[in-house]
Amino acid sequence: MTTSIPDNFYEQIKPRLHRRIGREVRLAHRVLDLGCGSCDLVRYLAASYGQEVTGVDISDGSFPARRHTADGSHYHCLKRDAAHLSFAEDGSADAVVSMWAMHEMAKPEAILLEAHRILRPGGEIFVVDFPRDSLAQRLWNEDYYRPGEIKVLLRDVGFEQVQGRVFEQGQVMWARGCRPPRPIGEA
Repeated sequence: MTTSIPDNFYEQIKPRLHRRIGREVRLAHRVLDLGCGSCDLVRYLAASYGQEVTGVDISDGSFPARRHTADGSHYHCLKRDAAHLSFAEDGSADAVVSMWAMHEMAKPEAILLEAHRILRPGGEIFVVDFPRDSLAQRLWNEDYYRPGEIKVLLRDVGFEQVQGRVFEQGQVMWARGCRPPRPIGEA
C-alpha cells in the first residue's frame, strides 16, 4: 500500500533535514553551502551551532537583507558560480553541503572539484537532493540524479568513503563523501 505524499511534503520536512544536516556538520567550524537559495540552511547552521557559514548561489534574488542571527552571529550569502570559488583558499572549509541544488547545477563535476579543493583533508561533503522518480519529478519535471550517479560523481573527483541512499519515503537523496586525509609525513 502506497502512502499518499502531499504536494507540500518538501516544505514540511525541511526543518527536519536542516536538523539532520546540522547534526552531521556540528563539529565543523567553517561550512560552505553550495546552491544556498535563500540562505535558510546557512542561517540555521549559524544560529544553531555558531559556525562560520557561507552560502553561495548563482542568483542573489532571494538572499536575506539581514546577514546576522538574533544572537549576532554573522553569516555570508554570496552571488557566485559554485564552479569558481576563487574567494575560498585550498583546504579552507571543514564541511560543504548542497541541499536541493545539485540537480540545478550545469557543471556538477566542476562544482564537486571545487568543493574537493576547498575542503580540508578529512573534510566532508553532503549532497541532499531530490532523487529521480520522486514527488519532485512529478511536481517540477526536472532531471534528478539517482544515488548511484551522485556516488560516481563524488568518487570521480577524488572523494572517498562515498555513500548514497534515499530516505523520507524515497523522496530525498542523501550522499556524502570525505576528502582523503593527507598521508603521514606529507605537509
